[in-house]
Amino acid sequence: MLRFSRPVSARLAITLVTVSAAVALSSCSPVVDVTPAKDAANAACAPMMLALPDAIGDARLRKTNAQATAAWGDPSQVILRCGVNVPGPTTDRCVSVNNVDWVIKEGNPVWTLTTFGREPATEILMDPDKISSATVLADLSAAALKIPATRKCVGQEDLQDLPTSK
Repeated sequence: MLRFSRPVSARLAITLVTVSAAVALSSCSPVVDVTPAKDAANAACAPMMLALPDAIGDARLRKTNAQATAAWGDPSQVILRCGVNVPGPTTDRCVSVNNVDWVIKEGNPVWTLTTFGREPATEILMDPDKISSATVLADLSAAALKIPATRKCVGQEDLQDLPTSK
């Protein structure tokens, strides 16, 4: 017959309670299945990933199953992937929020917001009917700044100031 001293039994009980609590908490909000970007292993993604906010608006950060990805909300309202293709020159709308330029592609219902002038690029997928794009970009700008900018968006007014060749 096996006998346990009180300290071993107490440790076992504490361990079982801790494991049970962890299982119960993780079952409330399952891991989000996200396909990683092609360049997700790029070391430049790491500082940004560490700087991500715990919440965007009322949407809380959740665990994902892929490197250099993040998700907020249950169900997911915002998905982030670092290491996507860097956008080149585009006629798509580009906005600057807190010194981060974002190319915006409005889909129905999902919008794609991609950092411009930063390598690797970061992509955000979101539904503007569920969460404000202004909130998303403002809350993620500090993290996006961790990847240095090498270019800026230019608009029609910027092109008018360029010298013309004769």
